[in-house]
Amino acid sequence: MRPGPSQDDVRRQNLGALLRHVHVHGATTRAELTTTLGLNRSTIGALTADLSSVGLVSEGTPKETGRAGRPSLVVRPESARVYAYSVEVDRLRAARIGLGGAVLDRRDLPRPRGLLAAEAAPLLAGAVKEMQQVVSADAICVGAGVAVCGMVRRDEGLVRLGPTTGWVDEPIGAALADELGTDVPITVGNVADVAAFAEHARGVAAGCDNVLYLYGDVGVGAGIIAGGRRLTGHGGYGGEVGHMKVVRDGKPCECGSRGCWETEIGEHSLLRAAGRSDARGRHALLEVFDAADRGDARAQTAVRQAGDWLGFGVANLVNVFNPEMVIFGGTMRDLYLAAAAQIRSRLNSNALGACLEHVRLRTPALGEDAPLIGAAELAFERLLADPLDVG
Repeated sequence: MRPGPSQDDVRRQNLGALLRHVHVHGATTRAELTTTLGLNRSTIGALTADLSSVGLVSEGTPKETGRAGRPSLVVRPESARVYAYSVEVDRLRAARIGLGGAVLDRRDLPRPRGLLAAEAAPLLAGAVKEMQQVVSADAICVGAGVAVCGMVRRDEGLVRLGPTTGWVDEPIGAALADELGTDVPITVGNVADVAAFAEHARGVAAGCDNVLYLYGDVGVGAGIIAGGRRLTGHGGYGGEVGHMKVVRDGKPCECGSRGCWETEIGEHSLLRAAGRSDARGRHALLEVFDAADRGDARAQTAVRQAGDWLGFGVANLVNVFNPEMVIFGGTMRDLYLAAAAQIRSRLNSNALGACLEHVRLRTPALGEDAPLIGAAELAFERLLADPLDVG
């Protein structure tokens, strides 16, 4: 038999649970923490004192209570002092995210075509170093999270295949660590996975334990929350739903196969169907959706077809995962808004009735910041697991 948890283990778990609650939900009274965490008042007081002593939270009286008697102290995350860096590789963005999810600083860089990891890392590291210049000396950096489109080997931060960048076996995690030259741990994740993480923690899917987040760029991927936990697969490659086979011997896909779902709903397919094969990027897609709104027959046909295929694939995923919510992010958001009728029609005709009973279709509450906030959550995980090991 395995020994039970020690007092130190229990204390560490309770500290993590309290800090996680404040990190996700913001300022919370001691009384609310007592009820939510199921601990007594003296234990909550001792835990908040421990977290305050290392500068992770602060306590103060509420501005207004509306109740007689002594007010319960409010516990707040030290957002300005405790932070993580967040990097989105495909859009060359970097941010400093405070404990509690506040975006404290950010940099958006122009992206040259054909950029390799060895070339992207100095640009992104330069943005991080710029932000470091205005950070106070007593601030605590808990790590850095990186979001990238493509298949990411979780343990090594290696991009096995990136459809947007064209990367194959690019070590973006190691390249950034070399450029930053610090001991700050760097964690790399797939952009759909980290965006799902963010929306589940503090976005439109807060309170939902089973969520699919579909993210579109050049390709299509999914972040999956099952039973309240991220489902990323053995090596971290889970969620590559864009490579579901939907057409036998269909159009060639960049993965080397044929008939993948993203060959019907991805950027290249939609632009080609709209007669704009030479165009690229989200701006070009928005022009197609705008043209469809204005009555362009070819654009309308392209949007309807892509919407029908999107609903077809979503129906399959709903049958497999039985989610409470499906979120459409990136270019999938734009396609969903342009072809909601086709998507819902196909979903209703193909998905099992029992799986459709409670599923909701939504767009991200965090918008384009979801990948940045989600990447930061990867970095905060280490702190929340052991709050007093802040370095």
